Amino acid sequence: MRTAKVAQPWAVIAAVVVAVAACSNSSSPAAASAAASAPAVSTQPSAPAEKVTVNFPYLWSGPEGDALEKVIASFNSSQTAITVKGVSSPDFQKQLASMSGSNGFDISDNFGSTVGSWASKGILEPLDDYAKADGTDMSDFVPTALQSNQYQGKTYALPIAVHTLLLMYNKKMFADAGISGPPTTMTDLQADIAKLTKADASGNITQFGMRSPDYITLAYAFGGKWYDDQGNATPDDPGNLAALHFWVDNVVKKYGADAIKKFESGYGEYASAQNPFYTGKVAMTLDGEWQPVFIKQYAPSLDWGVVAIPYPDGQQSLAGATQLTSSMFFIPKNAPHKQEAWTFLKYLTGTDAMKQFSRALGNLPARTSLLGDPVYNDLPQFNVWLDSLKSPNLRIFASLPSTAQYQKDLSDEFQLVANLTDTPEAGMAKVKANASGYSQ
Repeated sequence: MRTAKVAQPWAVIAAVVVAVAACSNSSSPAAASAAASAPAVSTQPSAPAEKVTVNFPYLWSGPEGDALEKVIASFNSSQTAITVKGVSSPDFQKQLASMSGSNGFDISDNFGSTVGSWASKGILEPLDDYAKADGTDMSDFVPTALQSNQYQGKTYALPIAVHTLLLMYNKKMFADAGISGPPTTMTDLQADIAKLTKADASGNITQFGMRSPDYITLAYAFGGKWYDDQGNATPDDPGNLAALHFWVDNVVKKYGADAIKKFESGYGEYASAQNPFYTGKVAMTLDGEWQPVFIKQYAPSLDWGVVAIPYPDGQQSLAGATQLTSSMFFIPKNAPHKQEAWTFLKYLTGTDAMKQFSRALGNLPARTSLLGDPVYNDLPQFNVWLDSLKSPNLRIFASLPSTAQYQKDLSDEFQLVANLTDTPEAGMAKVKANASGYSQ
């Protein structure tokens, strides 16, 4: 994840410019005359320029924080003008409060979904002028990943890692059910869920064909969209409704909302050996590229596979549809050392640093030039997620001032729809009514 060489830090360049200017002045006729008439003085070597400290509170902790600290150490040893001090501070509210004061930290991390809200409040530093000034090439970033960190035509953050959800399946459970391979179409998926779901005589589910999905991502697989081209919320888009009906009609109504809730309440912790996909409670799940690392740690004997999310029958043009989210770095508007923070941010999102960090976490790199890098070859089936970044049907949930509220409204309604309290049409109509009051 590191570029072996980084751009010369601005402080060193500035020092060189000052030195050149001083030499030029002293060699002028006026300077020479003044020097001749001036009393002789002893010259002492000038003191080295003091390093600038860049404060970097980051949200990661545990192994992720350890991986980031290695990147910080590499940067600090790569040059002599800047010292980055990183500290794990996984407190979103504290981060936001610091950005709203008169003087905050220099650089931090979050998700691309925050960009629109923060940029609209004026608390993020635009990065385009910095990139233009030193000739930074943005074209290597996965286009959708870069777009997820932009607002109203300006770039406010740069991604280091991106994430997509694909369909993971338990090969042994498929074989035991007499299923020869993973589903390709939604009809296949519907049939496989039925074959892989088991219940006892009382209707209690004992094995679930597929874990309840991320509905936003499922909607993309049906060609749905959550915003129109003008940035207006479109929760009632036909593709979104089709996705909700797929789950409600084929799963919830068939097995019962209460029975599903009861079964899901017994799921073990996600990042543990008790994850229901690892223990065989569920046969399929929509999940992310970090799973090969998790499975190696928590379920090394699991026989699993991963494929693109199935597409609706007769709509192969939707093959490969999924949602992209990004982990990014940003510079707050009130940062005391913006130029030095930019130097570090460039290093963080350069090819070497990105490769080192994303490999440690088992995340997808945000640069297209890294998609075929052999550093990821030892991660089982990771190439399937890498290939998902090349899909023409890769989608992002637009980052706008209203994004957080919109997603909360959707999440609340998804629960009501999954409980059969609201129909998909009624639920999305309620969200659309709320959306009419969103700020843009």
